Amino acid sequence: MLTTTLLIPTEDGRADAFAAFPDDGAPHPGILMYPDGFGIRPVIREMARELAGHGYYVLVPNIFYRHGPAPVIALPEHIGEEARPALMTRLMALIKEHTPERFLRDADAYLGYLTTRPEVAGGPVAVTGYCIGGMLALHTAAAHPGQVAAVAGFHSPVGAEGDERHRLLSRLTARVHLGHAASDLTPEALGELNEALDAAGVDHTSEIYPGTVHGFTMSDTGAFAPDGLRRHWERLLPLLAGTLANG
Repeated sequence: MLTTTLLIPTEDGRADAFAAFPDDGAPHPGILMYPDGFGIRPVIREMARELAGHGYYVLVPNIFYRHGPAPVIALPEHIGEEARPALMTRLMALIKEHTPERFLRDADAYLGYLTTRPEVAGGPVAVTGYCIGGMLALHTAAAHPGQVAAVAGFHSPVGAEGDERHRLLSRLTARVHLGHAASDLTPEALGELNEALDAAGVDHTSEIYPGTVHGFTMSDTGAFAPDGLRRHWERLLPLLAGTLANG
């Protein structure tokens, strides 16, 4: 497995990024992977390497690059509950500045960069993400119908309600998987979301992962749930294999 750090040109500067891909000299389907709000760090790099090991080129951008290279916020080795409030206060200030206009401009740049890499095969790509990254993944897929064949979000908000949600979902042409934390979504809210996905004609699976709390995929946090992470791979890998050529 090869890994590298990159700088992606955007309208607002250069976004630092991490990439992982098979060391076989062949092109592989591309995946844009948005991290959670805590950003690129050892656990994210390890997840990207694991995903790349299944035959993909995985690009992970620093979504808060305007504030500096990753990690934008200094993080402890383990993000426990005692550290989370102060970290979230700093993180929310960054999220408020990451407007829809900004992240859609960035998505154009990320996808443009990904699809022109010589290590990336031609054809559609996939987008996946965690927490805020899952929301960005959905919006990226909606803004690039036809180019994005699969999108997955884990313990992530949709980022739209009412008519805005319908407009977002109706633009999706990708197959979708959403893995929700049990602490984030009630069964009633899940039913409403799935009805909206059905009404928009989205090919999807959307479910609550039992016994999980927000952030369950991240092994460096107090929210980590091994069963939730395993279920995440069991849902994500078939989605990608069924939509991306040569995956």
